[in-house]
Amino acid sequence: MTRLMMKNILLIATMAIALVACRQTLPLESQKFVTVSDGRLVCEGSDYRFVGTNFWYGAILGSEGQGGDRRRLCLELDSLRAIGLCNLRILVGSDGQAGIGDKVEPTLQQAPGVYNDTILAGLDYLLAEMARRDMKAVLYLNNAWEWSGGYGYYLEQAGLGRCPLPNSEGYEAYVDHVSQFATSEKAHQLFYDYVRFIVGRTNRYTNQPYRDDPTIMAWQICNEPRPFSDNVKDAFVGWLGEASQLIKRLDPNHLVSLGSEGIFGCQLDSTLYARISADPNVDYITIHVWPVNWSWANRNMPEADIERSCTLSREYVCRHLDVAAQLGKPIVIEEFGYSRNGGSFSPESSVEARDRYFDYMLTLAESEPLIAGVNLWAWGGLVRPQHERWQKGDPYVGDPAQEPQGLNSVFMSDKSTIRLLRSHVAELSKGNHSTE
Repeated sequence: MTRLMMKNILLIATMAIALVACRQTLPLESQKFVTVSDGRLVCEGSDYRFVGTNFWYGAILGSEGQGGDRRRLCLELDSLRAIGLCNLRILVGSDGQAGIGDKVEPTLQQAPGVYNDTILAGLDYLLAEMARRDMKAVLYLNNAWEWSGGYGYYLEQAGLGRCPLPNSEGYEAYVDHVSQFATSEKAHQLFYDYVRFIVGRTNRYTNQPYRDDPTIMAWQICNEPRPFSDNVKDAFVGWLGEASQLIKRLDPNHLVSLGSEGIFGCQLDSTLYARISADPNVDYITIHVWPVNWSWANRNMPEADIERSCTLSREYVCRHLDVAAQLGKPIVIEEFGYSRNGGSFSPESSVEARDRYFDYMLTLAESEPLIAGVNLWAWGGLVRPQHERWQKGDPYVGDPAQEPQGLNSVFMSDKSTIRLLRSHVAELSKGNHSTE
């Protein structure tokens, strides 16, 4: 063995020892980030599998302005923590003018570069309180639907006119308008400016840059991004690719996901879903499952179609598990919901069918190692809806402004559902083994 070879071997050995030492002395905060390893989500040296919920209004609730209620926020977080629902999917903020029917308010982004500081403070406060309870947040930045502005807001700011509202002007008119988003470079650039602002933010309460905060599990590009037209699929793929690349460049510490419903949100095109999911900057893939919304169950009597809903849901999940396996990426069922018996909105009505559906979906998640987690839709918590249609001043529940209040909300008074969730949290957590 030559002296040069010996020198190189010693150098490599020294580097290896240094890498091991570095890993062993990583700051505790760095170890708390959720990462991906061998097709699994990992946190603090163990598999990270979870039962969580959608809590889209968390930033509003954390504010001290309109809609804010920090006392309620802390009580809700305590309740969720006690149940074990410690992964919360949250809307960063809504866009556009206030006073528009079917849209969440108050808005965060009132105009390009003009932000409501009370909502920003609410988001900061929410993340700080979640950190105190060792909870994780998935923060979504855009929305394909009207209830928080999203696509329609950016198109209007790009000069493409006011967005029709589906409930009053028709679903087809809405789809025709928002299908322009995939090809609007100006709308994209306005969105990217917003992404730079939010991802680059520092929390005023913790003085911690968002990019360094392990409370955030993932940045999510959009809630249910859709192309809305067969003619813009390539542009749709391109936009999501640009957005994911930008977020990774701004913040390499956090995971990136799309927020996709799956094949249902891709013009029923499984190839399109595989294309957007294959993006190297997308760390895990997502699906949503909505039996009532997708007409698998009767809206006015969902309990009559519970068996069919479970069967079709399993088939839908399995189609996406095949994609996850091919890509070697974990999958999260980040939205699933079922109406109360009789299609009722009342918190006093039966949740027998919903409980059966939740039990089926959670059992399915436990049985499939590629499923890293689930987020039920949605947390209503400790309050009661005041009106069937949301009105300014009403408390926020799980149903956004365009939907009947109480439609898909899970309340703390739903005792059977809470018991069910506790049992599945305990069961799923058994699969969280050390990766060391």
